[in-house]
Amino acid sequence: MPLIIVALGVILLIFLIVKLKLNTFVALVITAFIVGLILGTPLTKLPSIITTGIGDQLGDLAIIFGMGSMIGKLVSDSGGGYRIAHTLINKFGKKHIQIAVVLASFIVGLALFFEVGLVVLLPIIFIIAREIDMPLMSLAIPMAATLNVMHGFIPPHPAPTAITGIFNANIGQVIIYGIIVAIPTVIISGPVFNHFLHKFYPRVYRITTEIPALGKFKEFNLEDTPKFGISVLTSMMPVILIGISTIFEFTLPKGNAILSLVKFIGNPDVAMLISLIFALFTMGVLQKIPMKDIGSTLENAIKQISVMLFIIAGGGAFKQVLVEGGIASYVSQIFTNMHMSPLIAAWLIAAVLRVSLGSSTVSALTAAGLVSPMIVTTGANPALMVLAVGAGSVFADHVNDAGFWMVKEYFGLSLKETFISWTTLTSVLAIAGLLSVLALSLIV
Repeated sequence: MPLIIVALGVILLIFLIVKLKLNTFVALVITAFIVGLILGTPLTKLPSIITTGIGDQLGDLAIIFGMGSMIGKLVSDSGGGYRIAHTLINKFGKKHIQIAVVLASFIVGLALFFEVGLVVLLPIIFIIAREIDMPLMSLAIPMAATLNVMHGFIPPHPAPTAITGIFNANIGQVIIYGIIVAIPTVIISGPVFNHFLHKFYPRVYRITTEIPALGKFKEFNLEDTPKFGISVLTSMMPVILIGISTIFEFTLPKGNAILSLVKFIGNPDVAMLISLIFALFTMGVLQKIPMKDIGSTLENAIKQISVMLFIIAGGGAFKQVLVEGGIASYVSQIFTNMHMSPLIAAWLIAAVLRVSLGSSTVSALTAAGLVSPMIVTTGANPALMVLAVGAGSVFADHVNDAGFWMVKEYFGLSLKETFISWTTLTSVLAIAGLLSVLALSLIV
């Protein structure tokens, strides 16, 4: 019954947005209240649960998302994004530009969360698509697929790192196996899925000249833009800071004074603040842009994402109602006495939780607690179990997750188009990930 309630909640949300044309944020909050009531949440607790969901969602994303948008806008308005785009086009050519996008996303995705990677890369991807007259989705699909694979499979991302600890797996082994599994998964869910989606649903592959969340596009003369090196360094600064912090965390002994400082600098919020200050200098002061214009750029960056922040907050409210409504406990009861391959069971439990709860991190951690005893009883490889849970936790991303709404707004898609493209992509990605893990289990 609880899973039916979740399904009815999703149907209600779609009805409110598509048929009644209700504001998305308002529709999400209304749906959260109704679903919460049906799940039996006490009336006195429901408002606080919804505000907690909104607060937690924005607490995780507001600083990173806001400052990431400012950095992207500074790089874009100064012409740095234009320079990066032109250099990649010249180096790889239109025919192989997808390869360049996948490689860039792979590097960025090693250190940055999915949402942050999206904010950093999308302005550049948009310029590339515009310059070579290519549909944005042709590049956005492989970019988003790669970022999502890295986020779900490979430490130091939160879920795989935490699950590695729960399963007592070797983190080095998880990273190596994760990269091996990531390669075929990215190829299948990125370029291969891109080809078939373009063939069977060409509607989303329209030429996009403007996306509200990115603001108006400026025209530049290439010789007037910042150099390629400083433009890349500015865009990649969050990756560099967080990446260095991660390396030191695994190499320096605990309690080391330098480690404490590096971990502070590598905190995502601090890293984004330092990166923003660096961008103000490299993309503003060094380019002799007046401070008034720099301030205007920052203000416009916040205005462009304000609507999206409310939508993401509404998604957090819906997710929190489902978590507090006992959906996870219900799912765990379903799988208590199920006998099957531990890798498949781990994937399936994580996938059902993902569809029900929305958050990939919550789904992965909950699933890890449920399947942890299987490692002892079946002798399953702990590192492969981490990857199986990670693959399941990204399955069928839809309206109860912030990532769904980010993709919808940033890619300029309708609700239907987001379901057909993004929800399907994450389903393909999860299945391809499981198959890759099963294939690797035959070797190791």
